Amino acid sequence: MATAFKRKGSRIVARLDDNERAIVRELLDQTRQLLEPSGGSSGDPVEDLLAGLGSAPDPEEVAGRDPALARLLPDGHRGDPEVAAEFRALTEHGLRQRKTANLSTAIEALDQPAHRDRLELDVGQAQALLIGLADVRLALGERLELRSDEDSERLQQELAQAAVDGSQDPRVVIGLYYDFLTWMQESLAGAML
Repeated sequence: MATAFKRKGSRIVARLDDNERAIVRELLDQTRQLLEPSGGSSGDPVEDLLAGLGSAPDPEEVAGRDPALARLLPDGHRGDPEVAAEFRALTEHGLRQRKTANLSTAIEALDQPAHRDRLELDVGQAQALLIGLADVRLALGERLELRSDEDSERLQQELAQAAVDGSQDPRVVIGLYYDFLTWMQESLAGAML
């Protein structure tokens, strides 16, 4: 069973059992797949940067994209679609690369061998995991249609009722993952202060 993150000298430590680690890893990987740039990565940062500059995303693709992806890559300007498109053309490829690289670092941190479920992170890995958890929560929050405090309260009521009923509704499962990642993210942020 998971324990909260705690700082131990220069390391940040928690316990995650194999199932918890596998779930978090899978959610990080699914978010990484959602964000991967369409042109892929050459592995050369300069080449990738130049490849992404000025290549405007297809407006139809942007308009019809997955709402979770739209939440992870929001418009740079809400009031002016032309400015938003120009901003997206200049920044989206690089943003996707940074987010996928960060998620890869977080996944690698979770893949390290564990001794008695112990997860031990350096500061860079902890920062990557913290940012990666935020991205996963954004995607899950969109799937759960969480847009207000009332939406969050409604989800908590559904989770409480599911605990009584033993519901296996997929929304409840996603909600439980969302709650677990929220707790994990808060614990990690607190340990990093």
